[in-house]
Parts: sequence; structure tokens; C-alpha cells
Amino acid sequence: MAAPNIVSTATMTLEVTGGALTTSAATLVNNAASSNTVVKIVSLYVANIDGTNSATATISHYTQDDVGGTPYAIASTIAVAADSTVVIIDENSPVYLTEDSSLGGLASANGDLQYVVSYQIINDA
Repeated sequence: MAAPNIVSTATMTLEVTGGALTTSAATLVNNAASSNTVVKIVSLYVANIDGTNSATATISHYTQDDVGGTPYAIASTIAVAADSTVVIIDENSPVYLTEDSSLGGLASANGDLQYVVSYQIINDA
């Protein structure tokens, strides 16, 4: 199916989720095939909860849902200092996920980085 017409939006659902980044790529936000929606990533924050060590984060757009297909880096090995936060995506530069695509991320160290992502699920039906 073609991407929904976001000018004539029927519904827009706001979501916020978070979790830990690990050394394996994991799905942060998913837009499944045949979802009939577009997902607008409004913001993505990555915080380092380790009080001593810096860690890096890599955030990518994947060409298939569930971090499948080809990853294209939005932020590549971005350093996040101990006890600090980095804004990767904000409302001035959103990222859209069409059907069968996803936003994924990973960290250089397990247990150091956490993320919070805000997004809108847009449907024209």
C-alpha cells in the first residue's frame, strides 16, 4: 500500500517509549508492512546513566521493519559523556518511517545508554 496522505490525516496517535541500548541493534520504533500508517519521529534522546564512562550510540533508519534490510545511519558512533544526554532527533528535523521500515539503535557498551523516543502514528483512513 502507498503511504498515507498526511495532509488529510484521519487519526494521529501520540506515543512515547524508552529502553536501554545494547551492543546489538534493536528496534526503537517499528512501522510494520501493510500498517497503513506513517510514523513521524518527533524526538529521540539518548542518556548515559554511567557516572564514570563515556559510551557511543548509533541510530539508523532501516529499510524494513524489525531492524531488517539496510541500515542508514542517522547518528553514527555519537559520543555520550558520562551522566549526560544527547538529542539525536528533534521536532525541527523529524524522521518519517513509511510502511515496512524501522528506527533502530545500538551502543558501544551494555547498560550505559538509555533512550526516550516520542513519535506520532499518522493514518488517513
